Amino acid sequence: MCAFAILALTPGPIFSQSPNDSHAAYLGFDRNTYPGDANLKALHQTFSYTGYWLNNPPGESKNTWTGHRIAVQKAGFGFLVLFNGRPYADLKTVLYATRLGRADAIEALAAAHREGFPVGTLIFLDQEQGGRMLPEQKAYIYGWVDGITNGGFRAGIYCSGIAAKDDGNVVTAQDIRKDAGKRKIVYWAINDACPPAPGCTFPAHPPSPSQSGVRFADIWQFAQSPRRKDVAAQCGNYSSDGECYAPAIPAAQQLHLDVNSATSSDPSHARTK
Repeated sequence: MCAFAILALTPGPIFSQSPNDSHAAYLGFDRNTYPGDANLKALHQTFSYTGYWLNNPPGESKNTWTGHRIAVQKAGFGFLVLFNGRPYADLKTVLYATRLGRADAIEALAAAHREGFPVGTLIFLDQEQGGRMLPEQKAYIYGWVDGITNGGFRAGIYCSGIAAKDDGNVVTAQDIRKDAGKRKIVYWAINDACPPAPGCTFPAHPPSPSQSGVRFADIWQFAQSPRRKDVAAQCGNYSSDGECYAPAIPAAQQLHLDVNSATSSDPSHARTK
């Protein structure tokens, strides 16, 4: 999930009042592989929080974040705690999908406890497929959400905030929300199209998540690595290879990442004392 840019940085995590919102916005990053303990101090010059995977991220055969929560917290970061969900092909029927969602919630809760995250932590389900959610997909999502909340944690979802033009302009986040009933779900929207996204940038005034096109989003992922050619072709500031590289990290490391804006410096409320 990442990039390269040379910017003037100030000490400490960058956050500020968004000119179009009454609340402060905070800059964060996420990536599939752990950036290494040695890079945390430099990354914290720019970012207030980081994604943290509880299981294998998309396309990965192992989870390199496991066991690093204490190091990440000691470096001053807040968290976006993530669990990689199932693709549609795994879901089979609505009943099976519901049961699978609940089983995966148990797995996510067990991993959260092992990593030392406190009860009440907000865990995000990574929903990679966009457009209108089919009945099996919604059954899986809501089954997972119910399992997480029944376990004493809070549930969120990472999903598309872009209108699917080939599917009636459906926005996935809105589609999930409209059928969620009384479930309290926090939304992390991905919209890396420019505009509204600013591209691979690390602004002193991060944009409000409500500017993502999903007004109820608490987090907005506005840059992805590599740049998606079908969505973000008009976006600037990416490296010539299409990646978004972290500032303050030696270029030779090619430490690419995705960039987010959130309404909190610890969106998952996952710091422990």
